[in-house]
This record gives sequence, C-alpha cells and structure tokens, in this order.
Amino acid sequence: MVAAVLGVRTCVIVLVLFLTTISVALAANQTITLRLGTPTVLALESPYKTVLIGDPNIVDVHAFNDRRVTLKPLNLGATNLIFVDNRNIVIINVRIVVLGPSEI
Repeated sequence: MVAAVLGVRTCVIVLVLFLTTISVALAANQTITLRLGTPTVLALESPYKTVLIGDPNIVDVHAFNDRRVTLKPLNLGATNLIFVDNRNIVIINVRIVVLGPSEI
C-alpha cells in the first residue's frame, strides 16, 4: 500500500515538473525590445535552419551558428521573427520592438 502511494506521488511530481517545463517553453514566445543602433545577441534552445523576418526594414538577423544570431535594429517599429527547424517546424516566434536610443 505504501509503495502504491509513493508511486502515485512520484507520478504527480513528474507531471507537475513536465507541465512547468511546457509553460516555460511557451513563455519563450515573448517580445524583445531593442534600441536603435544597439545590436543584440539572441540564443535559442534548439537549432534552427531558417529565420523568417516579418518586416526586414525593422530588424536584420546575422547568424553566428544554428543556435545564436545577432539582431541588428534598422528602423523604429515592430515586427516578428519566426525560427524554423530542419523539419519546417516553428521553434519560436519572437515579436521585436525597436525603440529610439533614448526612449523608455
């Protein structure tokens, strides 16, 4: 009986940890705010093959490797970046907002 209760508790703990991991992964689809004239490095948890840029007049992307890119803000505005893996599955969809150098 004690072993069965411990087994159920273990399953519940594993389930809670799994759900916590999913919510953290989903939280990665957030907004990144950039300052005009200040490039930023973005590191991804998974390797990507392709990046799709919503508006290439707002931000440019330069690859370091298959997990790191430099985001170079070009103009004020907002766009999004979609990183796709080698199976054409979206890894992450990031909203990019570019502000002026002194805006809050």
